Amino acid sequence: MAILPAIDLGLMAEHLAAHQGAIQKFRVYEHNVSDPKLREIIHLQKNVMLEHVKVMLAFINPNTTNKIEVPSIESVKQQQEALQMKVSPESSYNNKWITLEAHSTAKNMSNLNYVSALMMKNQQVRNAHLEMALQQLKFQEEYERIINVNGWSYIPKATKEEQLKTYQQFLQQY
Repeated sequence: MAILPAIDLGLMAEHLAAHQGAIQKFRVYEHNVSDPKLREIIHLQKNVMLEHVKVMLAFINPNTTNKIEVPSIESVKQQQEALQMKVSPESSYNNKWITLEAHSTAKNMSNLNYVSALMMKNQQVRNAHLEMALQQLKFQEEYERIINVNGWSYIPKATKEEQLKTYQQFLQQY
């Protein structure tokens, strides 16, 4: 790998610290949920983030000579072993808050990767972070499915009148 611009190195150092905390959090979450689908998503997200760490470390290592690519979620999923873990007695209670928090983490990680990619100078590093942002978006969508199925979210809707009023206001300006 070529010598990186300082901004790319700094952003990845910041990402690695964030990943360390998130990965540890997902390890705890795996043991505290009862829903097998939720546990599978959390486990997969943790493993995908571990792959992101490997990618960033490869970019940072000035002696890396191999092509660096972000593995697809599907390839990480194929490597994933079946989960047979002991869950805590409170795990059903934990499903909701863990899902909501994991959703927030995926959203924040996606945003962080995307915004960072916009600032990165090395094209390969930028593209890798865009791919990481898209992968986190996929996890966000998986958590949203669980949230919606369980009715854990309420999104207020605007009235038709308010929407029409807004439309007319901006229609006149253009």
